[in-house]
Amino acid sequence: MTYTPHFNQAGEAHIVDISDKLVTQRIAVTEGYIEMQPETLKLIVEMGHKKGDVLAIARIAGIMACKKTAELIPLCHPIFITHVEIDLTPELDNNRVRCQTTVKTTGQTGVEMEALTATQIALLTIYDMCKGIDRGMVMQSVRLLEKEGGKSGHWLAI
Repeated sequence: MTYTPHFNQAGEAHIVDISDKLVTQRIAVTEGYIEMQPETLKLIVEMGHKKGDVLAIARIAGIMACKKTAELIPLCHPIFITHVEIDLTPELDNNRVRCQTTVKTTGQTGVEMEALTATQIALLTIYDMCKGIDRGMVMQSVRLLEKEGGKSGHWLAI
């Protein structure tokens, strides 16, 4: 069997050894969207939802998810998160909320999975809070926008 980072010579899954990697500042920026009915977005923006501030709760959920990524993704390293910023921006012209997440650490492995997890859970929380009034919401286009640090250096989505 061919060796790949997440499998040993015997083909068994294992966590990648990062002990020889340099400690560097690492940053990941992700984005994603949740589309909804105009009336649903209006409730969110005008703070008229009976469950409270939907975006504030989604932001907290995203931060919590970021910190628990290694518990959710089987071969992901538990890492020390130094910063999480989640921007939830209503886009009235497109009937959607954009989530952009920035995660930072100083360590031996990147934070892409943490940023992607935070974005997805923030969007999922919006869905959960609003599903009673709009079951047709669509989460989409969750992706990595930028990463910095480590051996591969800087990467920017086109």
